[in-house]
Amino acid sequence: MALTDTAIRNAKPKEKPYKVTDAQGLYLLVNPRGSKLWRVKYRMNGVERKLALGSYPEITLAEARAARDAARRQLAHAVDPNVAKRQARIEASIRASNSFATVAEELIDKKTREGLAEPTLEKMRWFVKLLGPDFGKRPVTDITPQELLHELRKHERRGRLETANLLRSFASRVFRYAVATARAERDPAQLLIGALTTAKVKHFAAITDPNEFGALLRAIDDYQGDPSVMFALRLAPHVFQRPGELRQMEWAEIDFQKAVWAIPITKMKMRQPHSVPLSRQTLAILNEMRSLSGSGRYVFPSIRTRARPISDNTINAALRRMGYSKEQMTAHGFRTSASSLLNESGKWNPDAIERALAHMVAGSVRRIYNQSAYWGERVAMAQWWSDFLDELRKDGNR
Repeated sequence: MALTDTAIRNAKPKEKPYKVTDAQGLYLLVNPRGSKLWRVKYRMNGVERKLALGSYPEITLAEARAARDAARRQLAHAVDPNVAKRQARIEASIRASNSFATVAEELIDKKTREGLAEPTLEKMRWFVKLLGPDFGKRPVTDITPQELLHELRKHERRGRLETANLLRSFASRVFRYAVATARAERDPAQLLIGALTTAKVKHFAAITDPNEFGALLRAIDDYQGDPSVMFALRLAPHVFQRPGELRQMEWAEIDFQKAVWAIPITKMKMRQPHSVPLSRQTLAILNEMRSLSGSGRYVFPSIRTRARPISDNTINAALRRMGYSKEQMTAHGFRTSASSLLNESGKWNPDAIERALAHMVAGSVRRIYNQSAYWGERVAMAQWWSDFLDELRKDGNR
């Protein structure tokens, strides 16, 4: 007699497992501990076999019968249901290992081995999170341009135009890596070029007028706060490196004898080591700071823990407290100020200035040449620049 839900619920455990049969090979196995498991009995090539369908009540009676009927259809086509089930499980496992998030992590691991800067790697991990866990679980072979566009539009609608475009570019890198490793046949992100609103390019605000820059230097001298912030502010105009490189400066990178700050490749945006000549004024600032943080790792440790440097927005926050808005001056703006004023002086080779800013120079041969050919000029330029800042600080005039 065919099973009913009432009969299934009333089936109580016994000392030994027993079967409650339905029809066409379907039955419920009731175990001593109370579990109720669906099974289908069938024959393949004259051999009796059993197919597990799951447990009750997770699998209802109707669902168990539907699964039994599907298995019988497979048998009608000479397909063993157990073999088909095992193959489906293998394919599901392969699809899971080919998810967007998995491929993205592989790409990030590859870039880590290749020496990509840690801030860039962190941004890549952040992009994976921004695309969301559901998108991350999707197999790269199944993702359509429309599906990716749907995710990108979420950021676009919130006014995050630059983020949306950066996400598209990152996704394209992941898909291209999937193609290169034979796990996808195309890059759907490439088809979305032009589909998103292009963000207006924002330039870092900077003061380039000598008089106004002199006023800024005097304001920095008057700034009172955490010593790490005070001295980082004083050092920033002299070395004009990227804010992330400045805040993560370590004592091990400073050679006081040679007057050089050697920034390792892992911290550089352009993935090449960079050396910064240090003027007398710069060394004096660092020597003052050494009495405060010289026993630790970082030159500018966080006020919360010496195990970490000051945060990435600390200098900007200090500039705001000094009365400078984000439209007037930024931490990154010290680079623009230095570039503008050094070029305006007419005293230095533009290539030497570019090298001092650690800008990428096209061509590996030219990069190697610039690293050595302009060093002497850069040393002289560093001292001239610090002396020039002292002049501006006095009265804002040359």
